[in-house]
Amino acid sequence: MRRLRAIVLGSAAGGGFPQWNCRCPACQLAWSGDRRVKSRTQASLAVSANGEDWLLINASPDLPEQIRRSSALHPGGGRGGGTRGSPIKSILLTGAEIDQVTGLLSLREREPFTLCASAATHAVVRANSVFDVLAADVVERRTIELDQPCTLPGNLVAELFAVPGKVPLYLEGENPETMSETAGTVGAEISAGGARLVYIPGAAAITPRMRKRLDRADVVFFDGTLFRDDEMIVSGTGSKTSRRMGHMSIGGTEGTLEALRDLKARRIFIHINNTNPILVDGSPEHARVIREDWEIAEDGMEVML
Repeated sequence: MRRLRAIVLGSAAGGGFPQWNCRCPACQLAWSGDRRVKSRTQASLAVSANGEDWLLINASPDLPEQIRRSSALHPGGGRGGGTRGSPIKSILLTGAEIDQVTGLLSLREREPFTLCASAATHAVVRANSVFDVLAADVVERRTIELDQPCTLPGNLVAELFAVPGKVPLYLEGENPETMSETAGTVGAEISAGGARLVYIPGAAAITPRMRKRLDRADVVFFDGTLFRDDEMIVSGTGSKTSRRMGHMSIGGTEGTLEALRDLKARRIFIHINNTNPILVDGSPEHARVIREDWEIAEDGMEVML
């Protein structure tokens, strides 16, 4: 019996892969058509328990193309058998970064769905009047309290939980707090029929409370932004460390591989930055991740529980 189906709509970090203005080693391979790398759109996940009603976790700028590529999300018969209708019934936001909310603007054609987020994320979205294109009489904005289960269409149950991180880039001050646990950066746990999926596209650390939640999951999609803390600096693509950006690195003594070495759940890296060498099949970093029983998300990847 199918209980939970997840489709990776996008697996890259902000900017996608290859990034439009980048010729770092991995992007250069992509621009040249090297088969060791695969193009990726910005991170998002679609989840369903019945194959008919779908939840999207985050709405990336690439959402229109992601919908076109995913037949499960193609429009069906609308209300009263009309020509319009969509299986996308709800969207859950884990934050208000550009690559998490911009796709909402592509869903402005008066199709009903429920937009779910923490109060903090809703406040950021509400403060930008451009999102008023989501008509209030059609799109319900539902606030989800942290650590409280919320039932969504299709018999899905969602919980949001605090994750160490920071405010969106466009709201940063000069010295942002990158390890705070607030409702502004959250993870999502989706369950149905006894199956549990956890989605954490950004995390600066793993707390004991997070670890308990991960231990009860069947599959975990986890922040795979950078492999090394100084990756952006060394590659000449930026001046910030992974921690400064609000992300754990994959490698290193304090990295994800070490912190989650004994996790029993199926483990999949997602939200992978264009500079990350795990994007290159056969690279030492790619080989290490696979050797340690992690998977690397790809657009179109499906997980059945």
